[in-house]
Amino acid sequence: MTGPRLSTRLRFGVAALLVAAAGAASLAVAPDLPEQMVTRWNAAGEPTGTLSRTAGMWLVPGLAAGLVGLFALLPRIDPLGENIAGFRVHYDRFVVVVTAFLAALHLAVLAVNLGYAVDVTTVAVAGAAALFYYLGTLLPHVEPNWFVGIRTPWTLSDDAVWDRTHALGGRLFKLSAALAVVGLFAGEYAIYFLVGPAVATAAITAGYSYVLYARRPDEGDDGDGTAPAAK
Repeated sequence: MTGPRLSTRLRFGVAALLVAAAGAASLAVAPDLPEQMVTRWNAAGEPTGTLSRTAGMWLVPGLAAGLVGLFALLPRIDPLGENIAGFRVHYDRFVVVVTAFLAALHLAVLAVNLGYAVDVTTVAVAGAAALFYYLGTLLPHVEPNWFVGIRTPWTLSDDAVWDRTHALGGRLFKLSAALAVVGLFAGEYAIYFLVGPAVATAAITAGYSYVLYARRPDEGDDGDGTAPAAK
């Protein structure tokens, strides 16, 4: 067990370093940041909201740090934590991907507020596309648990439904990633190429899990879909 545990610590160490790098970047440029930082943009890339310099500097690094801590805690408190051990490498890598996405987004926000011509919307969509693609890689490996994966009443009630739903979800998230990349060439409509497929994927997988569950043979059947003869 020492090897896997050490590997997990190394991967979480990478995530922690990314959080630290984001925080260090904030400190390094703090004197040059405006009192009110632009932190929100619309689909066309136009600024729509600001935060104070202190909040803008630490919002994303703080969120990233909290998520890394939460991801470290979940396998310990999940009653099915031993199942997470079965896909721990993919789980840990997902933590690194999420943290890298947040760090890149934070650096883009800092750059804009320092006067650089950075399209934060493009950075966000591209980063989310990478995140979706890795979700597509992760989901087929996820075993039943209470925190990670497509958790509907039907996937949580039947292991076969869980497996088939996650296999479909993996393919759909990879497709969503591809559509998000296409959206990068759609200007102000890019965000719709990101959000639309994600919402559709959530709806399709939920519906698919219900259909699979509803089509199961009734309990007591002999496996061929027919009820046993009465005695």
